[in-house]
Amino acid sequence: MAMEIFALVAGVLFLLCEIRQNNLMWLLQAISGVASVIVFCNQGLYASMGLNVYYVLVAVFGYISWKKDEVRSGGESIHLRRLTLPVVLWSVIALAAGTAAFIWILRLLGDSMSGMDAFVTVLSVIATWWLARSYKEQWLLWILADIFYAVMCAMQGIWWMTALYVFYTVSAVYGFLHWKAEGGYVG
Repeated sequence: MAMEIFALVAGVLFLLCEIRQNNLMWLLQAISGVASVIVFCNQGLYASMGLNVYYVLVAVFGYISWKKDEVRSGGESIHLRRLTLPVVLWSVIALAAGTAAFIWILRLLGDSMSGMDAFVTVLSVIATWWLARSYKEQWLLWILADIFYAVMCAMQGIWWMTALYVFYTVSAVYGFLHWKAEGGYVG
């Protein structure tokens, strides 16, 4: 339970920095990711565990990408990129194919909730990529993913993680509205 609480605290700090588009969020994402790897591994949620490994790795790319956009935006507090139709189409294809592939793999591994774990993991990979690219619509993906994560964690009885994902869901709504109101497009 101590690792769940640590992941909760790091996750809350991460999200507060994400909403403000503060680059410190990438370090907090890595810290929260490592703690979550341990929690999800202990619960047999292997896709969610792997997703958090991905979060740790993408934190480096996100930090570099955001620093470049910060320079290009001339210090605009929230720097955004426009989401294009090809990105959306590739994301939908990746979501469908990735979920199907993960379900098959997770069933072989004995994942306790292979369908939901696979779907939410692939959706979160896409949302994280959209976050690193500064698409404001990433928040909409997070709202959906966080709702599913909260349900999955509650069904597993990991209540601190459930609380974290409920907080993430509410914060994602606020984050979308904040980025929409305060953001400026770069490039």
